[in-house]
Amino acid sequence: MRKLWLLLLASMAALVLAACSEKGDGEESSGEVAEYRTVYSGEIKTLNYLKTAEANEFAMSANLIDGLIEYDQYGIVQPSLAEEWSVNEDNTVWTFKLREGVKWVTHEGEEYADVVAQDFVDGLNYVLDAKNESSTAWIATVVKNGDAFYNGEVTDFSQVGVKAIDEYTVEYTMENPTPYFLSMLNYVCFFPVNGEFLAEQGETFGTTKETTLYNGAFILDKFESQNERVLVKNDSYWDKDNVFIDRIRYKYNKEALTVAPELFLRGEIDSAEIPTSVVDEWFNDEEKKSQLRQIRNNFYTYFYALNFNPQFDAEYEPENWKVAVNNKNFRKSLYHALDRVSAMLTTEPFEPESLLNNTITPKNFVDVDGVDYTQLAPLADISNTDSFNADLALEFKEKAMAELDGKATFPVKMVIPYNSGSPDWANRTQVVEQQLENLLGADYVDLIVEAGPSTGFLSEIRHPGKYALLEANWGPDYADPASYTDPFTEGGTYNKPELAEGYTDANGKSKYQNLVDAAKAEMDPAKRYELFAQAEAFLIEEAFVIPYAVGGTGYIASKLNPFEAQYSPFGVTLEKFKGQRLLEEPMSNEEFKEALTAWEQERAEALANAGE
Repeated sequence: MRKLWLLLLASMAALVLAACSEKGDGEESSGEVAEYRTVYSGEIKTLNYLKTAEANEFAMSANLIDGLIEYDQYGIVQPSLAEEWSVNEDNTVWTFKLREGVKWVTHEGEEYADVVAQDFVDGLNYVLDAKNESSTAWIATVVKNGDAFYNGEVTDFSQVGVKAIDEYTVEYTMENPTPYFLSMLNYVCFFPVNGEFLAEQGETFGTTKETTLYNGAFILDKFESQNERVLVKNDSYWDKDNVFIDRIRYKYNKEALTVAPELFLRGEIDSAEIPTSVVDEWFNDEEKKSQLRQIRNNFYTYFYALNFNPQFDAEYEPENWKVAVNNKNFRKSLYHALDRVSAMLTTEPFEPESLLNNTITPKNFVDVDGVDYTQLAPLADISNTDSFNADLALEFKEKAMAELDGKATFPVKMVIPYNSGSPDWANRTQVVEQQLENLLGADYVDLIVEAGPSTGFLSEIRHPGKYALLEANWGPDYADPASYTDPFTEGGTYNKPELAEGYTDANGKSKYQNLVDAAKAEMDPAKRYELFAQAEAFLIEEAFVIPYAVGGTGYIASKLNPFEAQYSPFGVTLEKFKGQRLLEEPMSNEEFKEALTAWEQERAEALANAGE
């Protein structure tokens, strides 16, 4: 997922709008138009923001639909569709007063209706109705009776913890005290929908630009699969004075990541990630170097998932893999054998260690009385130790081969797919294959590299479990360690660790699930975080996953200043174009580092002032 970052206010005077006089589809041209152009290879399958859980579809929704709150460039919550809010003493009842006069508009920009409190009720009703198969319903179950309604135990939605108190006041009642609820509101499951329009469209809602309503900064003006997507500024937007880009044009190209650098140099697009294979070339060319900068780290966590429910082709012996992966020593051999620095060199050839992450939850996410979550026992030892250890890997190999003698066939075939739309991912997968086979031996593992689709990779490969080992990622949805447990708990779509043999407790749930449940039930933050640290340490110590890196790796050439956009680790904030301007010239890496240092200082001051 593309991360958009925040602009340092002091540098805003240097920004100059890029001009384009081309007419957009259905748009009258009047003077200069600020247009941002890019290419893509991963297609969007739906505009139904209440149903999807895919990153590129989140990125679209973030610019078309507004929620109750948003963030400023320093990560401080700001009013959006809610002008103000309040919460009771035990953080169980949250009340939001909506700004009046906000409009729903059609794809042609015609006003359809006002945004009112009932729209938030209708949105959550859709998400929590199991027949709609919303992929984000599990987040929305934080409200009272949300889970019970989803499971059919409660059938009257009026008993669910969301109510329109009056036309412009919406109230949420939580199942349990939820002090971090504000950080959840920029997630799509809490977005509003016009109930009348939703009912009128039925199952076609969000399938085309015509079957979607808009209340955000942009309207979808063109939506042609494998051709082009065009967003235009919403002239009826409540905060249109803070939208500085008039048009966003996405052009489809199957080889987008490969051809983007050349398209950028030719002036045909305004942003391009630069594959590691050509980074040296750019750094050795003064003109190209002046346009190249780092992509800033973010709070996405990357890890290698070992699949306990293999569904790949029979020729690759999924049953044999299942026997092997259920052996702890086999998993530990892989855990200690993966040289993550070698893998990271495919993306960051200059400072690879700076991006490695030894835990699932990244550092600086949350803290307890000034102590970073990753430094809580027993997670601290894991956080401070590199998992790569060749000697330990070989020790665990010998133990695994002895224990699996007569049970598994060696070498164990390991299907390791990658997204064919990402050259760096393809290169990294080849490196991992060679490195693991060279260290552990061809008598032990046989990694089978497969190119997966560039579009629908999650739905075609990861979700159905067509892999043995897979590089995966996850971004937090709210300000609590629970957010990083979601991929691995029951009902998740990752590697199904709840199916690991020998880890079921007396209550029928997995050991990890019970650890997470206990942490979620604890409301005291210090105790809660300690319990989550124990659960995460268990997940890693048992080698159900191999933590790898934090997001934001690599280099980019872009006319977007990464310090101007709204900033938050949660929800869809970082996908918004609102507030961003186009630079006349791309930012260099030296300018990026200077701006980053200044932004960090200003953010610390802003957070301190916000806490006063």
